[in-house]
Amino acid sequence: MAEGREPRTYIVLALLPFLAMALVAGVDVLAGPEVGFLPLVSLGPAFAGLVGTWRRTVVVGALAMVLCGGLGLYDDLLMTRRGYTALASVAGVTVAGVVAAIMRGRREEELASVRSIAEVAQRVLLRPVPRSAGPLRVAVSYTSAVAEARIGGDLYEVAAGPDRIRLIVGDVQGKGLTAVETASVVLGTFREAAYEEPDLAALGARLERSVARELEDERFVTAIVAEVRPKERTVVFLNHGHPPPMLVRRDGTVEFPRPDTYALPLGLAAHGGEPPGLFSAGFAPGDQLLLYTDGVTEARNDAGDFYPLKDKGWLLRSGDAQAALDTLRQDVDRYTGGVQDDDAAMLLVRYRPGRGPGRD
Repeated sequence: MAEGREPRTYIVLALLPFLAMALVAGVDVLAGPEVGFLPLVSLGPAFAGLVGTWRRTVVVGALAMVLCGGLGLYDDLLMTRRGYTALASVAGVTVAGVVAAIMRGRREEELASVRSIAEVAQRVLLRPVPRSAGPLRVAVSYTSAVAEARIGGDLYEVAAGPDRIRLIVGDVQGKGLTAVETASVVLGTFREAAYEEPDLAALGARLERSVARELEDERFVTAIVAEVRPKERTVVFLNHGHPPPMLVRRDGTVEFPRPDTYALPLGLAAHGGEPPGLFSAGFAPGDQLLLYTDGVTEARNDAGDFYPLKDKGWLLRSGDAQAALDTLRQDVDRYTGGVQDDDAAMLLVRYRPGRGPGRD
């Protein structure tokens, strides 16, 4: 929705100087020479400084001077004190508009540079994931709640092995650069440990040690780690205080597997509590696994109601995994009216129908 409004807003702002000058000229002519609205012609160059280059502002200012002179002749005020004052006002506002346009152009260049750096940071932090691993298909979606931001505190990663695929989706407490830094610690550890640790329990313990070593002020990370084993038709989970995974069965039924006991988020193990316990669920051809952050389930509509993810399994029926996940993301956007209060990450794993163990 915002993307559709921005071009229309730009067009309106681009036309505003000419509309303002036309309106002033029309009112001046209708009101007659006795009134004289000459100083209001300066609205043209004033509005011109809002968009476009400084050269455009100069052109609009020149047109405003010509218009002011013409109206001055019509009102018989051009060679009077009021006429001189009006021309001086137009010239002064034009100079101010040019300065403003130059400063705005420099800020836009700086913003473009920052965006470019952010895009590079995103490619390093949230790298493209493998789209397939044997019979599995993978899709990801990430939406930042911060305007113009490309990255935030949510994270995801996929580590594909010859007989298994390991996944992580997490949510860092807080926002901003601190959250991005914490996310990089978790992802860096996962990318190395996912290929080295023999089981999820060891992988989770390594993540906990890494996060606890780096974080301060009782910051934490909720995360869910999963290991999909296509040959065994099983998926194993380790949940560190994260929203439960969503399983969409081939027949359309939806399940949310949960552990017997919930563990504390990463970074809080020193406070005690139960260690994370492994739990598993069946994962057969035709099934889909969705890992997500609370930016999805806690998205609200105008009435303040949370997004009903459990009722949305049917949106994942598309033949292409990425297209299905994009459909779900678009539905969340429609539900919230395009207003996102939190980052939202989703990772979808689809076990292709008819692709059992040993089949290509």
